[in-house]
Amino acid sequence: MSKQFAVFGLGRFGGSLVKEFHALGREVLAVDKDLVRVQQYAEYATHSVQANAIDEEALKQLGVRNVDHAFVSLGDDIEGSILTSLLLKELGIKEVWAKAQNEYHQRVLDKIGVNRVIHPERDMAKRIAHYIISEKMVDYIELSKVHSMAELAATQKVCSKTLMELDIRRRFGCNIVGIQRNEDMLVSPPADERILHGDILLVIGKNEDISRFEEEGM
Repeated sequence: MSKQFAVFGLGRFGGSLVKEFHALGREVLAVDKDLVRVQQYAEYATHSVQANAIDEEALKQLGVRNVDHAFVSLGDDIEGSILTSLLLKELGIKEVWAKAQNEYHQRVLDKIGVNRVIHPERDMAKRIAHYIISEKMVDYIELSKVHSMAELAATQKVCSKTLMELDIRRRFGCNIVGIQRNEDMLVSPPADERILHGDILLVIGKNEDISRFEEEGM
């Protein structure tokens, strides 16, 4: 079952997350108190709602209890960020991530139980979206609009197989350019290299090819 996402605050970062989840075909609830922003992201969100995120009743009416993962990105409104994060945790949201403005903001977010505090710029939104959606994705680096490099944790499906046996270049159009094994990095591993449990595969290629390998080949 696909995870349900919610983004509170549709500024530069929050808006970018909504767009990226939309591009990945995931359901996302977009919330902001500014009607203009709500309308701006309506085409990308499953539901785009004007609401005050620090209003507990409003959050309940939005059905946020069904959300698996919430992002709080309320710009310079540090108090609003803290109160919203706290309410979401109290409502039982399993994962609450919040954007921090500074070190003091982060300390408070840590104390109230936010699962992860982030200090992202807009170009980090794509990386985070991919990381959250995938249970196999360790990291994701965008190289261009169409090419990326992903770090994927080796699954049982690929363990004990050699790169030649997997033949992902022919089957999926992307390449394994390295294998992280414990503290060692195997760069340009040979075709007879066997993938071991715990390996992390560095895969480079077009975004759609990497996604296909992740979904079908892993």
